[in-house]
Amino acid sequence: VQLQASGGGLVQAGGSLRLSCTASGRTFSTYTVGWFRQAPGNEREFVAALRWNGGRTYYADSVKGRFTISRDNAKLTYFLQMNSLKPEDTAVYYCAADRSIILSDIGRGDAYDYWGQGTLVTVSS
Repeated sequence: VQLQASGGGLVQAGGSLRLSCTASGRTFSTYTVGWFRQAPGNEREFVAALRWNGGRTYYADSVKGRFTISRDNAKLTYFLQMNSLKPEDTAVYYCAADRSIILSDIGRGDAYDYWGQGTLVTVSS
């Protein structure tokens, strides 16, 4: 599976962006996909995830109510809709995928086998 993240850019605080994660591979719809981010000088952190089995979603507390993860199975694409953006959301955002991740590991980056290249989101104050 190869992942391609896109959609980053510069936005003012309070604005919105939608990130996309497109994958190759016909079985991508059976993968759990997560979004992670890493700000300069910070460790990578979990943002959101969507399990393929049942479609349940999970969010970091810092983005709950503002970010929404979704998917388009036909297009093999996952989205991260980011609303009410804050300067502290500035980071490189990565999508990751795994076919057999367990629920307790869904927020752990090292549990995902496949990663996209990252897309930069900059939120100005």
